[in-house]
Amino acid sequence: MVADPAVFTDLALVFVAAVVGGTLAWWAGQPLILGYVVGGLLVSPFTPGPAVTDLHTFDLFAEIGVVLLMFSIGIEFSVKDLVRVRWVAMIGGPIGIVGCIALGIGAGAWLGWRPLEGAVVGAVISVASTMAVSRLLMDRGELHTRHGRVMMGTLLVEDLAVVVIIALIPAMGALEPDRLLAVALALGKASMVLLPFVLLVARVVPGVMGHVARMHNDELFLLVALAIGLGTAALTQAVGLSLALGAFLAGLIISESDYAHETLVRLLPLREAFGALFFVTIGALVDPRTVVANLPLLGALIALAVVGKGVIRTLVVLAFGERARTAVLAGVGLAQIGEFSFVMVQVARQAGHVGAEVYQATLAASLATILLNALLMRTVPGWLGQAALPRANQIRLSPGSPDGELRDHVVLCGFGRVGSAVGEALETFGVRYVVIEVDPEVVRGLSARGVPSVLGDAAVRRALETARVDRAALVVVTIAEADRVGRVVRRVRAMNGAVPILARAHQREAREGLAQMGATLVIQPELEAAATLIRHALGRLSLPRARVLAYLERFREAMAVGQTPPVDPREPLPEVADVEVGDGAFADQSLREARIRERLGVTVVAVSRPSGEVLMNPPSETILRAGDHVRVFGLPEQIRDFRREAEPEPS
Repeated sequence: MVADPAVFTDLALVFVAAVVGGTLAWWAGQPLILGYVVGGLLVSPFTPGPAVTDLHTFDLFAEIGVVLLMFSIGIEFSVKDLVRVRWVAMIGGPIGIVGCIALGIGAGAWLGWRPLEGAVVGAVISVASTMAVSRLLMDRGELHTRHGRVMMGTLLVEDLAVVVIIALIPAMGALEPDRLLAVALALGKASMVLLPFVLLVARVVPGVMGHVARMHNDELFLLVALAIGLGTAALTQAVGLSLALGAFLAGLIISESDYAHETLVRLLPLREAFGALFFVTIGALVDPRTVVANLPLLGALIALAVVGKGVIRTLVVLAFGERARTAVLAGVGLAQIGEFSFVMVQVARQAGHVGAEVYQATLAASLATILLNALLMRTVPGWLGQAALPRANQIRLSPGSPDGELRDHVVLCGFGRVGSAVGEALETFGVRYVVIEVDPEVVRGLSARGVPSVLGDAAVRRALETARVDRAALVVVTIAEADRVGRVVRRVRAMNGAVPILARAHQREAREGLAQMGATLVIQPELEAAATLIRHALGRLSLPRARVLAYLERFREAMAVGQTPPVDPREPLPEVADVEVGDGAFADQSLREARIRERLGVTVVAVSRPSGEVLMNPPSETILRAGDHVRVFGLPEQIRDFRREAEPEPS
């Protein structure tokens, strides 16, 4: 069998386009999906430059990408995520989708579209990009805010609705009175498929996954998961439903077992690879000439998605009793066309419900709305803050304390659970402090009880100037998101080179980076939790208090980046050592396989590669290579045993 060389040339070109587009999107701070689609435009037959010869060759790969994407969405889906916003998400979500479909039909009637075409457009604009929105929320540190939870809950419901819409799109012609029976038949087929899957969830799949997991073979585990996902997708296709529906149901099966996380970890590389190929293919299908020839249609789609859908979602959230600010932010965040819209409009086109011009305009509109959405999510909160608190840029001081007397105070960046606890401690000891917070409700409450506060982002110079960070005695950064903490530390250090800065970081890499940016002390919650557990465990055993405290000090110093605790020969306490890995027992083994902690008692703190790469707190999958330098923490005799096995033999 001789394969067509053009297929491999096109495949290589598509992946190169994905790398180029994804890199450009990452540099620009945009979702990678957008970069993939732009990369597809670069290799499209409709644009100048290198181009793939036959896009239809990649239809199969694109379908696999859709199946893996829906499979992973099913695995990640959790009913618990909807509990806190269950009514506005589970009821308001479908209401918003119906409202968007009605909006599409109404706008279509005004623009001269057929009712079926308007319904398809309404369904297409009703779904936002889960990946793009969640990434924007994480980047802004708003994932766990009220509007963030509302948005994520609604997105989960939209993802579920996509499955139903995709299943019904081929029968949407049945919206005519004489074909209502076709819709009932489609729903009946879906019900017939769902029933055996419920039985599989309860009886078969958990047992199969558990048996495979006990074999401790990663490749076999992945193959079994793929067999479940692809097999279920094939089954739903055989009964006349979509592959995406079956893949999603298979994901739900896995999500109900104890092995959902492990399955998702194994699946992610495949999903990302085929997903990138899918989005590049979508971009390559965009014909700029068709889009330019139908600019009014493109403008109508953008207006319906950004303005129309934004208003609908805002009104729905308001109707469920949420605050106006939460409703507006949720409406703005959901006002876009997501990646599943590509799938829906493709299915609608294949069913003959929309023409090529609607298909092309939808692809172009999705790019435009994701870009606009990112811009609006960055700017609208500031506008709302100014509207809610006209004097939010002024420090709210306690009565009789003019701004000029603000000196030697504490600037507290963030007032969540950790920040409020720090603030309470400062108040107890009578220490004056100023809070910088992005949530206007928090600022309003602080101002009402006379606590100085600034509404804004602590990484913005204006907010720090208002809080008089140049005259502060201490800055405490309690924000959880590592990127934002880094920006705050850099800005504070640039404005005040002497003020002590306390921050927190969940990862060792982030801790090292913050120290380099100028943080005086970086607290790692996991490290402090370990130290606290050690202190209580040793204390319960009535061990000498002085020796326990000495051990804890040695432990913290060992875990601190770049610090090596001094060795005291009089105290048999753990030490830190750097050991070079030779060609002996540990070379080409993972930390999990080597079982260094279990066999020798030492803890691997860091691994330094000959290339200069440093892995702090390396995971168990880290492979040790000859020439690596391993930083370990343990008793002297344990380190000697480790050194004896790890170091290269003298030549």
